[in-house]
Amino acid sequence: MSYQLHLEQFEGPLDLLLHLIKKNNIDILDIPVADITKEYLGYIEIIKQLNLENIGEFLVMASTLIQIKTRSLLPEPEETGEQGPDPRADLVAKLLEYQKYKEAAKILATKYETQRDVFYREEPQFPKDDYILDVSIFDLLGAFKTILSRAKDEIKEILYEDIPIEVKIRDILSALERNEYIMFEDIFAKETRKAGFIAAFLAMLELIRTKQIVARQSQRFGDVRIYRGKQFGITGQEVSEESEQIEEEQHS
Repeated sequence: MSYQLHLEQFEGPLDLLLHLIKKNNIDILDIPVADITKEYLGYIEIIKQLNLENIGEFLVMASTLIQIKTRSLLPEPEETGEQGPDPRADLVAKLLEYQKYKEAAKILATKYETQRDVFYREEPQFPKDDYILDVSIFDLLGAFKTILSRAKDEIKEILYEDIPIEVKIRDILSALERNEYIMFEDIFAKETRKAGFIAAFLAMLELIRTKQIVARQSQRFGDVRIYRGKQFGITGQEVSEESEQIEEEQHS
């Protein structure tokens, strides 16, 4: 892909771990390292395929998980007969501390949004349904992983194929002009090539980043709907003139 997106613009490796812990209803104090490591590495593979920049921290965390998994499988020394320190302890401490930070940041963000709504913004007009929960980047990655898995036998992989995301951006915005919302999987309904799947997903992330669209769920880890940002009182950045020119060249 010619387009690259900084993953850190969204969330980091500890966020991914917390996401997996919540998704699997795991006790943060008793993490099944083998299972979490396997699922974490699955997400890393998707991130690699998307060619996202700055995934170094995610790879470091993957290495840490593998080390913890290895240490947890080692037998205890026979001479002492005592159980050694839990190899997960440091990671659990980091997760608990980070979770507190995230919760505090969320409270501050909510207060800021409330004050801004009172003094600077009109009341957002939410869609008349129950799809009001925010969707994280990892919810989207997980859904994309499922889409690729379902279509793996039908996907055509052409080496060195490059599909500009600007074309997919226009496709998504065009679909939202005709509909109140589109389902996440609808974005990929016409795709048959791997490059097309990836370009469409990156286009969606770019539109979310620029607040032109929002992704919402009715319940955690449920189906994802895509709406225009203005339906939630969000004013997004327009696609640049350069992007429009690229699209015109593609169709000329």
